[in-house]
Amino acid sequence: MPMIEMSSVNKWYDDFQVLKDCSTQVAKGEVVVVCGPSGSGKSTLIKTVNGLEPFQEGTITVDEISVGDPATDLPRLRARIGMVFQNFELFPHLSIMENIKLAQLKVLNRTDDESAKRGMELLDRVGLVDQADKFPAQLSGGQQQRVAIARGLAMDPIAMLFDEPTSALDPEMINEVLDVMTALAEDGMTMMVVTHEMGFARRVAHRVIFMDEGRIEEDCTKDDFFGTARGERAQEFLSKILTH
Repeated sequence: MPMIEMSSVNKWYDDFQVLKDCSTQVAKGEVVVVCGPSGSGKSTLIKTVNGLEPFQEGTITVDEISVGDPATDLPRLRARIGMVFQNFELFPHLSIMENIKLAQLKVLNRTDDESAKRGMELLDRVGLVDQADKFPAQLSGGQQQRVAIARGLAMDPIAMLFDEPTSALDPEMINEVLDVMTALAEDGMTMMVVTHEMGFARRVAHRVIFMDEGRIEEDCTKDDFFGTARGERAQEFLSKILTH
């Protein structure tokens, strides 16, 4: 079974249809990059995977659990799917370590010592052990995003979702975040990544999904996407984004 499976997913905001008959699969250990112009539905698509965005038609399953089933315990499911947002979403009044420990304590019922030990392991993994006692405002944007990744990993997720994780960063901070994500991919983490970083997609992705006006227009290997086996709209998008 795929780790993530979407079948004929449709979503509306009132009269506006933001997702149109979207179907795809993500295998365990696969890295899928979702790209497309602004307003194409990319962020909405991945937010339906963990139920942050409800959808009106179709089915989504994660590890064989139906996201849209009213009987599904969505908070419990979300605890198994790491989510990294564009703007970090760290608690400003908590230290870096406290940010990473919080969900472990409240959701996984780990002890304070267990949570701290796991937190230090993950801060070491993202290169921020020496920042554990600082507060988010004392860190750069790139450092805060690496903390957000560590916080997601602290829940031992079965998959990670990234919603434009570098778009709010200064250019010199982007690579430090992408390097952490690349290492995650190399370790076999199942990932869906909304991004305009085509260098990351070319280097790390197994597949690329291209969206336009709420539809999945392309769903192919990265070699095909960056080669010639793509539609006119995707070619136009790439020609603009790769020349800047």
